[in-house]
Amino acid sequence: MGKGRILFVNQEITPFLPENDISYFGRHLPSFTQEKGREIRVFMPRFSNVNERKNQLHEVIRLSGMNLIVNNADHQLIIKVGSIPAARMQVYFIDNDEYFTRHKGFFDDKGNFYTDNDERILFYGRGTLEAVRKLAWQPHLIHFTGWFSCMIPFYLRRINKENAFFSGTKTVFTLTNDAFKGNFGPDMERKLKADGATAKDLRLFENLDWRTLTKAAITYAHGIVVASPDVDPELLAFARENKRNIVEYNTDNTLFYEQINKLYDTVIGSNINN
Repeated sequence: MGKGRILFVNQEITPFLPENDISYFGRHLPSFTQEKGREIRVFMPRFSNVNERKNQLHEVIRLSGMNLIVNNADHQLIIKVGSIPAARMQVYFIDNDEYFTRHKGFFDDKGNFYTDNDERILFYGRGTLEAVRKLAWQPHLIHFTGWFSCMIPFYLRRINKENAFFSGTKTVFTLTNDAFKGNFGPDMERKLKADGATAKDLRLFENLDWRTLTKAAITYAHGIVVASPDVDPELLAFARENKRNIVEYNTDNTLFYEQINKLYDTVIGSNINN
């Protein structure tokens, strides 16, 4: 097995959020990968239900303060960090007073899909990559999990057009059962255009809902991990039709994580020089 630097971009991680299939995966796969000798960094959103005091989060001043333009308005990027001592693992949090402090997840108290979830996923995807650049830590591979992280490969392509920092960085996407009802509204195309989306990009994001967003992530990704036993059959078939390298779901976590790390080696290739 090669080494390599792996960036994990997660939607949820336990113990910062309640345990479920996605948050458990987000906690245990990175620590397993780190134990195999790889260098890792881990990011997630700082939703308002992440208890800062309990989890001893603090702001990383040297990374914070940048303004990102989303929907023609400036939004301050705030980076915080916490740790999971049992895993010897740090977790970086993407935060913003408007997009995260007032939002405890994806739905309001009445169960309605937040109307600005489109801007929130744009901010999270772009903010994560900007923070990694400020860290001066170039990953060989980005493994992103959960629909909230699905704009990572789009921004990876966009940034590579402007800056070679992520040149050669590959991506792996986790397929889970995180479907939601709702869509991102008709303004998403305009917002993506402002962020440099091409006509080819925009075709992937037409009539954007959960399934369309996930298919776009599959299209961009170099590898797919099936992390739930009941993923959408249409999406799994789509991944197979597009001939993606796929790691199938396995209830044996040790074997499953070993197979995922073998996928990393396959996707990255053997040319890891630093």
